Amino acid sequence: MRPEPQNPPQPGEPVDTPPAEVARAALNRARAAARAKGLRPGSPARRSPLAEPRVSGAGPSARDPQLLSDVVGRLLRDKGWRAEVSVGGVMGRWREVVGDQVAEHCTPETFEDKVLVVRASSTAWATQVRLLVPTLLRRLAEEIGEGVVDEVKVLGPAGPGFGRGPRSVRGGRGPRDTWG
Repeated sequence: MRPEPQNPPQPGEPVDTPPAEVARAALNRARAAARAKGLRPGSPARRSPLAEPRVSGAGPSARDPQLLSDVVGRLLRDKGWRAEVSVGGVMGRWREVVGDQVAEHCTPETFEDKVLVVRASSTAWATQVRLLVPTLLRRLAEEIGEGVVDEVKVLGPAGPGFGRGPRSVRGGRGPRDTWG
């Protein structure tokens, strides 16, 4: 079967344009508008001049190998770990920071919330170190910076344990149901 020939449209009658032609005309209008803006439709996207180049040139770039100390320093700064790491360095060099005599009888235990906890070997040394706290704070400020350690808490020796000796109980501490 053959399609019937259509009568030409009369003036003033609406014309049925095939959908393919409508789409082609819309695409051509969009391309012309893009060219007017300076864009090139259909060609690969151009990189922004502000974007970092893919290949390093003759000068230094972020893609070049970095010194480990620079990378670690940047990591510590970005994560906010500088204070903890510097206090850890002081704890590792405790003898150099406080001197041999004090280091023999006093050891750092913890650092948390700007408070350095130090344990002395005897109550006499705990008292002595408490008297030295202002000097110790000044020395720590010289080593790691002002405001990193605000307080030094001095503890005496740990009390004796009752796991052995004349006051120990075999079999553990008992059922613990005497008082309710």
